[in-house]
Order: sequence, then C-alpha cells, then structure tokens
Amino acid sequence: MDNMKKDEPQDEKPDELAESLDDLFCSISTMIKSELQGTNNHLELLEKMNVRVAEEYKGFGDLASGLRVFVEQLKCKSGSFNEYVEQIDNIEKQVTEFEAVVSMLDKYVALLESRVQYVYLPKIHLPNQQ
Repeated sequence: MDNMKKDEPQDEKPDELAESLDDLFCSISTMIKSELQGTNNHLELLEKMNVRVAEEYKGFGDLASGLRVFVEQLKCKSGSFNEYVEQIDNIEKQVTEFEAVVSMLDKYVALLESRVQYVYLPKIHLPNQQ
C-alpha cells in the first residue's frame, strides 16, 4: 500500500502539468489567432483603402486625359493666331518708325516756323529806315 500512496501524488502532478501545458497551449493558440485576426483586419482595411485610392486616381486620370485634349485644342487654335501676331508686330514696328518720322517733321516745322518769324516779324514791327 505504501506504493499506492506514492503513486497517487505523482499521478496528480502529471495531471496538473498536463492541464497547465494545455492551458498554456490554448492561451498561445488564442493569442496567435488574435494576432492573425488583427493582421487580417489590417489587410482588409488596406485592401479597401487601395480600392478607394484606385477609384480616386482613376478620376484624376480621366481629368488629366480631358485636360490633355483641351490643351491640344488650344494649341491648334493658338497656331492660327501666329499669323495675326506677326502682323500686329509688323504694324507696331511701322508705327514706331512713323512716330520717329513725325517727330523729325515736327522738329523741321518748328525750325521753319522760327525762321519765318525771324524773317517776317522784324520787318513788320520796325519803322521804315529809308
């Protein structure tokens, strides 16, 4: 019987150890499942964010495409104005030259006016010297 008493406490220890190990493994399993679930949730959120950003960038792509077409149309229209811009530049150059000629003529007329005044005014105001 002595043997029986010794075996009983030893039987209890392995059961306690087995239960502790079982609890440990269950806790670790639960922790790993929670970690995996958290990672899975993050991945799902990231996937939703990627879909949202892709939709937004698709809209930007459509906008950029429309702007590209608009710029091409403006280039075509502005190309037809180049001829008129050249004509305006030529007219501006001619006006500048014309202004220079008018300025020279104005100076010449002023000179002639002063000569005419010099020649005719003293004779009108001076008494006869003969």
